[in-house]
Amino acid sequence: MDKSQNASYQAGQAKGQAQEKAGNLADKASNVAQSTKESCQEAGQQMKDKAEGACDAVKDKVGANK
Repeated sequence: MDKSQNASYQAGQAKGQAQEKAGNLADKASNVAQSTKESCQEAGQQMKDKAEGACDAVKDKVGANK
């Protein structure tokens, strides 16, 4: 293998490694986004449940929950 072929091979190796790293980073970013979405949905559901509980407590106090 001459210097030109070796340089071309090395460039191809570097390109492949860069593409693999980019793919891994994209996967990680996607996983973080999905996890964040699920956390927000869970937090929203908890807030909704607490608000409904508070509303029911007020209704019970004023006798409107019959």
